[in-house]
Amino acid sequence: MSLKDKDLECRQIITKAVCGKGRKFAQVTHTVTPPHHPTSILGAWLINHQYEAVKSSSGIEVIGTYDINIWYSYDKNSQTDVAKETVSYVELVPLSYQDPNAKSSTAEVSAEATQEPNCVEATVSSSGTSVLVRVEREFAVEMIAETKVCVVVCPHGCDDEDDKDIDFDSGDDSDFEDLDPDLLDDEL
Repeated sequence: MSLKDKDLECRQIITKAVCGKGRKFAQVTHTVTPPHHPTSILGAWLINHQYEAVKSSSGIEVIGTYDINIWYSYDKNSQTDVAKETVSYVELVPLSYQDPNAKSSTAEVSAEATQEPNCVEATVSSSGTSVLVRVEREFAVEMIAETKVCVVVCPHGCDDEDDKDIDFDSGDDSDFEDLDPDLLDDEL
């Protein structure tokens, strides 16, 4: 399409868009104290993970809970039991990208657990009365809000097909000779 610079106009439009993104990986250690002094750890797992995202002044907070279950032996490895504890957490995820034109009163935030909380290691504490559980988790967050976007418009409209002289064919098909036809999607 051949448009002269004088024929171009710009306008600002208001639209909802992704105006902020962030990601955070964290390792935390929880202390669980079972009713009996543990001798050894036989297994540890996390279940019932629930969370929500909340906008804060310095990013997005992910607020959640999960249950820690620890299967352990006690009384010199002669008996076993399962200790259960619900853990609450607040993870502040800073925004690595944030649109300065975003209207903060329209902001909606969301979070996705890219790595669900997972027990990496469970060990008996040096005092022998509790279990130290090391957990890894990762979240990706987004903020969607109204923002201004600048677009180029055609002042005379887009209906006139005769003004278009777009040349998509450069006459050089050498770029396509090296394509492997077996890689093409059969469902097309």
